[in-house]
Amino acid sequence: MKQWGGRFTGETDLDFEAFSSSIQFDSRLWKVDLRASRAHARMLGRVGVITLAEADQIIAGLLQIESEIQSGKMSINWDAEDIHSDMETKLFQKIGPVAGKLHTARSRNDQVATDLRLHLREEIAGLNQLIKELQSEIVIMSEQHILTVLPGMTHLQHAQPISLAHHLLAYFWMLDRDRERLQDLGKRVNVLPLGSAALAGTGFPIDRRMVATELGFAGVSPNSLDAVSDRDFAVEFLAFAALVGIHSSRFCEEMILWSTPEFGFVQMSDAITTGSSIMPQKKNPDAAELVRGQSGRLIAALNGALVLLKGLPLSYNRDLQEDKRHLFEGLDALKGVLRMWKLMLTQTHWRKDRMAEALRGDFSNATDLADDLVRKGLAFREAHEIVGHVVTHCEQNGLALESLSLAQLQAIDPRFDQDSLARLPHLAVMEARISEGGTSSKAVRQQLEKAKQTLASTTSPTDPANPN
Repeated sequence: MKQWGGRFTGETDLDFEAFSSSIQFDSRLWKVDLRASRAHARMLGRVGVITLAEADQIIAGLLQIESEIQSGKMSINWDAEDIHSDMETKLFQKIGPVAGKLHTARSRNDQVATDLRLHLREEIAGLNQLIKELQSEIVIMSEQHILTVLPGMTHLQHAQPISLAHHLLAYFWMLDRDRERLQDLGKRVNVLPLGSAALAGTGFPIDRRMVATELGFAGVSPNSLDAVSDRDFAVEFLAFAALVGIHSSRFCEEMILWSTPEFGFVQMSDAITTGSSIMPQKKNPDAAELVRGQSGRLIAALNGALVLLKGLPLSYNRDLQEDKRHLFEGLDALKGVLRMWKLMLTQTHWRKDRMAEALRGDFSNATDLADDLVRKGLAFREAHEIVGHVVTHCEQNGLALESLSLAQLQAIDPRFDQDSLARLPHLAVMEARISEGGTSSKAVRQQLEKAKQTLASTTSPTDPANPN
């Protein structure tokens, strides 16, 4: 018997029934569904809508169902319409007709909105921890490479020498912004829709704030129409997830490039690479490529959710059943991306020798030669032009800038001196970047301390709810 079957006399078409079922993807909500139902039943008993004895009987039945599913004694009915009807059917089987009183003063519309928020709130805490663990790994790796110098790039062209630690920490701060967005999102997830019923609230004297307190929600939704149709929190989560995907994809693109013979900056271990079925010499950066590909799933999930919502009138529409496909797709992809990103960091050897080789004769020290002239009183534009002539001379004669003698420099401009020569080694160029947030070893150490303080001072968002 369908929950809504009283008005109907004909049978549901089997193809339509299969098409409309959501049990395959909302089954993961079973535990939060039982938890929210217990809070709802307890409230109904306290306010006198049902008797305390009936409430206790319903709660005991719900707890028994949870225990039996967890132990494997009971399983999800994959032929059910959705997880909510399956849990209610199981309750009928446990306690009989009194189970029918549980649905008083609620609808599946506010029920599913509540379950989604409970589930996402739990996932937010876990994702926050995954990001923190990844950030911690970046800090550990960075501490080992403060004095490892590589070409910093703009336009994928050598620009200025930087510390590998500085490069890695750029991703730390990307992830920190991601974590801030996640925690801020948690405030908007933590609002209780239950009690909004189908769309207009209920005529029963319920206590929504009692349910909110038991489930750990910070407050209740102020408008019942908005409460049952709102999926902003899901879109906002998927936007956050898509940005994490973009950040991970950028990192992976660099790892893929840097693992090529042309760069050779990294060597990935056998644990995260695969070979070719035809070319025995190949070692493919599959982990990085797959994570780069997964970012597309995250963007697609966000787009799917946005398109789903764009034309829906208030309030609830059955289209919203599809929200879980997009949300869970994003959740699953994101967790995999974060785990693989951390694994890549631990399974990568950084080739300092190849980085140093790439710097030789790359002219990424030219700006410091211009800055030297500026310190001697020249306008930067004039200094820029003079050093441009120096670079042209080097290119025409096959010389590295750092290999020039003082006589060769002074042949172009007599204002160059021994200080000018001292500024040309790539390590010296890196160490000259002393400004806050710069790439000198002193600035990077300060940045690392700030990163550690950030990780230590930011607590994970937790689920404050009573688990009963």
